[in-house]
Amino acid sequence: MSNSMDNKVALITGAASGVGLAVAKDLVAAGARVIMTDLQEARGQAEADALGRCARFMTMDVADPDDWDSVLNSIREQEGRLDVLVNNAAILKPGSIETTSYEDWQLLHRINADSVFLGCQKGLALLKEQGGAIINVSSIAALAGRPDYLAYSASKGSVAAMTRVVAAHCRHEKYRVRCNSVHPDGVLTPMTRASYPEGIDPNNFTIDKDPMNRMCQPEDVAAAVAFLASDEARAINGIELRVDSGQFIMSI
Repeated sequence: MSNSMDNKVALITGAASGVGLAVAKDLVAAGARVIMTDLQEARGQAEADALGRCARFMTMDVADPDDWDSVLNSIREQEGRLDVLVNNAAILKPGSIETTSYEDWQLLHRINADSVFLGCQKGLALLKEQGGAIINVSSIAALAGRPDYLAYSASKGSVAAMTRVVAAHCRHEKYRVRCNSVHPDGVLTPMTRASYPEGIDPNNFTIDKDPMNRMCQPEDVAAAVAFLASDEARAINGIELRVDSGQFIMSI
């Protein structure tokens, strides 16, 4: 499977590190021109520079409609098209139904769900011109109850539902734009590493150590995203692709 992306243009949010960066590397390797966005300007620019002339970085607040307009206008002017949109940017914060503040509830929905709405709505204007793919990074927490991550789970559940609706809309309108969601479980990114207590090495909980573990590498998720972005996945639309080493099926 080639996952060839020759002459295609991809926009990836949250691409300065973690899953977003791994996706950027895969798509550049497959021949795409990649626009990487993030609020981590210095790190994002350095990573884009390292990927070479096929990648460029733009600072972006994914929850700001004006930033979306600015980035997409730049893509239209400089690239003339958009073939792939990866809505990856997100934040993680624990809290149960009893401990989650309303402020945290709003914050996680703003970053994790509102940003995907903005990306899908505003990105569609470019994507539908020649067809393409939207991949929304959700979470296994959207499908199974996580009592310690109420707001995160709910925001990712919104992403999953939104993905199905966008897929149905594009099919109904005959846009040839596919929309799928990817649902990782634990991924070793800077965001998840920060949630481990001091003195605990999260590398000890990866599937490399034990297939019953839940943690995987960003590259594992990126491979799924790259496939869904490719023409090889042209008949796949509106699915929830779990990248969780079977964690979900073992928990029900």
